[in-house]
Amino acid sequence: MKVTEPLASPWKARLSLGFSFSDGRTILSERDHDGPLVVQKPLYPEGAEICHAIVVHPPGGIAGGDELTLKVSAEKNGSVLLTTPGAAKWYRSAGPWARQNVAFNVNGMLEWLPQETIVFDGALVQTEYEVNLGADAGLIGWDIVCLGRSGSGEQFTRGTFCTSTQIRREGKLLWLERGRIDGGSRLLESPAGLAGKPIFGSLFACALNLNQALLNETRKTKPEEGYGAVTLLPGILLARYLGDSSEAARHYFIALWRILRPALSGREASEPRIWRT
Repeated sequence: MKVTEPLASPWKARLSLGFSFSDGRTILSERDHDGPLVVQKPLYPEGAEICHAIVVHPPGGIAGGDELTLKVSAEKNGSVLLTTPGAAKWYRSAGPWARQNVAFNVNGMLEWLPQETIVFDGALVQTEYEVNLGADAGLIGWDIVCLGRSGSGEQFTRGTFCTSTQIRREGKLLWLERGRIDGGSRLLESPAGLAGKPIFGSLFACALNLNQALLNETRKTKPEEGYGAVTLLPGILLARYLGDSSEAARHYFIALWRILRPALSGREASEPRIWRT
């Protein structure tokens, strides 16, 4: 009789972080986690006022049935930069969906700058971002998605990638976006969709001092390859990337971040050291 190997149990992981500001220093004052989602010790490469932290998912990939939840709060006057040590990988699923929920409650300044997300052919992915901003809070964040392992020639022929983003300030909706991309669908090749490009990304910046001059400055920056565009809406600046290179997408967003960060927080951009390892 043939013995069937049991399926691996899915991971349920949760991480909650709270940052506060006291005596001129932003500190990681609350940390609670369950399962394989953790944060490395706080770093201060720019001085005490801004805290850098690296969110780590030790398994390295997200499989069907896995559920990840990240909740972050930043108190008034606190400044936080969050990033990840490497690309997030969403593996092919035999049926169960993999899910990720990210929730930010910001009353200070938060920068969410993860490395790219790679969606394997056959993956079933649902991601949700929910951001609540205080009256004068600031936010810069981005998301870069690679459909298929394009470096090895893999295309996204099966599976589904779903995403949802909500950004509010004092309860008022600034931005709501929902998307669904099915592997092998016409949307992948359509000029009204991804136009045959496997990599796309969004950058968003929220602050009270966004203006036309800042928009004009960001529009001077162009991607090394692929397409980029920037739009200013009430209370939020949005940038898009579409192309064949995750590296070009990341370089484009970093260039925009170098323009936006001084305007929003009064600080020059200082890249996290983990990006150079």
